[in-house]
Amino acid sequence: MSNCAIVGINWGDEGKGRMVDLLTEEYDVVVRYQGGGNAGHTVINDYGKFALHLLPSGIFRKNVVNVLGNGVALDAENLWKEIEVVREKGVAITPENLKISDRASLLLPWHRLLDELEEKRLADKKYGSTKQGIAPFYSDKFQKKTVLAGELLFPKKLKEHLMQLLEWKNLIITKVYGAEPYTEQTLDEWLDTYGEKIKPFITNTSDFLRRASENGKNIMFEAQLGALRDIDFGIYPYTTSSNAIAAYAPVGSGFTSAKLDRVTGVVKAYSTCVGEGPFTCEMFGEEAEKLREAGGEYGAKTGRPRRVGPIDFVATRYGVQTQGATEIALTKLDVLSYMKKIPVCTHYTVDGKVRDDFPFPSEIDDAKPVIEYVDGWMCDISGIREWKDLPEAARAYVEMTEKAIGCHIKYVSVGPERNSIIIR
Repeated sequence: MSNCAIVGINWGDEGKGRMVDLLTEEYDVVVRYQGGGNAGHTVINDYGKFALHLLPSGIFRKNVVNVLGNGVALDAENLWKEIEVVREKGVAITPENLKISDRASLLLPWHRLLDELEEKRLADKKYGSTKQGIAPFYSDKFQKKTVLAGELLFPKKLKEHLMQLLEWKNLIITKVYGAEPYTEQTLDEWLDTYGEKIKPFITNTSDFLRRASENGKNIMFEAQLGALRDIDFGIYPYTTSSNAIAAYAPVGSGFTSAKLDRVTGVVKAYSTCVGEGPFTCEMFGEEAEKLREAGGEYGAKTGRPRRVGPIDFVATRYGVQTQGATEIALTKLDVLSYMKKIPVCTHYTVDGKVRDDFPFPSEIDDAKPVIEYVDGWMCDISGIREWKDLPEAARAYVEMTEKAIGCHIKYVSVGPERNSIIIR
């Protein structure tokens, strides 16, 4: 039995989905334990190309059971639409290979509305929300004002609970934001359309995971976003509203006694960031556009152009420490193949002083990157599968990164396909 968490080390979009898709060959269960439909995991395999927002990335493996844990913001509407898209490509999704925790809270339609209204109110001070209702959802969850997925199995009590929430929520929608209230009919239609569809998948996943562990099954925990977007340890308030770190996996999965044997941290060979907030090593102009185009850096959920920059050793080292990573997967090394000289951010300066530590959120706006340049390899490496066959400059880049971030780089991705990987 082995338990592994796949987590993001930076701002998200590091390539976690492709690593889960690759490594699930060794695992029996894949669990999403936090976040919701606000980010996408891109997976390319024999079925095609997919941007998964809620489905665990193990859904393409026939013998893998996929679980949405209690820590997930369960958007039944978007989940069902995603299930339909994946099924159309020939992937079987049944209650046997997809299980939803009865203790996961439902992200309701008014959560998306409130997200949009608040971003509009904030105007130029907005946090860069994807407007998928994530912040209002988690706010409600911790105010004990959400509905558990398991309540769908008890319609009479669910209706009473929803009417109480509807009255309270409409006060905020109308009195704070001046928007139109939700009606009982609107909620009923939503529940009839989407709540009914996901009911067959709802079960006690905590019991399932415990039994799986007792039977020697290997369990993978799949995170969303990255350490720098974690609600507690990220660049607050430009974070997500949940814990994106490996330490939360036992809680958010519902398997509270789980012990992690491996934490595979995923790092992109350069830096990207979607949304607002400090991004110390950001590139601009033509240099940024070349890198963005080479890497296809557009948000899987929003389509927004990602902000790009060189690999940031300061931020990445912090992410490795925060995640407790035991090994690293370095993705998109092939994207850098067009560069004769490759920039890397080795340090920060804050108020004229060189810093190796990642600054507190209140001072990171004042941080400036220290950029150095290393030799590129200027050739296509996407077909290489053995470490020894990589150009010397490419191996040097990986080894330099490994030393700078303090964690062994076990996997080097040289393309988006499942087998475009070098294992060291």
